[in-house]
Amino acid sequence: MNLPEELKYTKSHEWVSYLPDGSAKIGLTDFAQKELGDIVFVNLPQEGDSVEAGAAFADVESVKAVSDVYCPVTGTVQAINEELLDAPEQLNKAPYESWMVRVGDISKTEELLSAGEYLTFLSGKEGD
Repeated sequence: MNLPEELKYTKSHEWVSYLPDGSAKIGLTDFAQKELGDIVFVNLPQEGDSVEAGAAFADVESVKAVSDVYCPVTGTVQAINEELLDAPEQLNKAPYESWMVRVGDISKTEELLSAGEYLTFLSGKEGD
């Protein structure tokens, strides 16, 4: 499984990449996209929308189901990845290059895991 070391992860299977300006890009992990199957539609928030740590900020529709995507930080949406609106399958093809939103004005962060901690968390789930 692909888990870039420089990213942080959530137990709800999102990744966070902090940028030098203090904002963060957020996307779905490789594990999440594999569990979802082929993603056929993405519903993203609007630029300027407020997002809250632990709350759903987007949803993705796959051939299996519609699933919420949870925000790991509280802040304001500075940008959305508009390419995903026309090509949601990019989340399957390149999950760590296909960010969903960039959030700025971050005031709160969910519990984030390192790549190693996330892998340990996933190992525990596979026994369920």
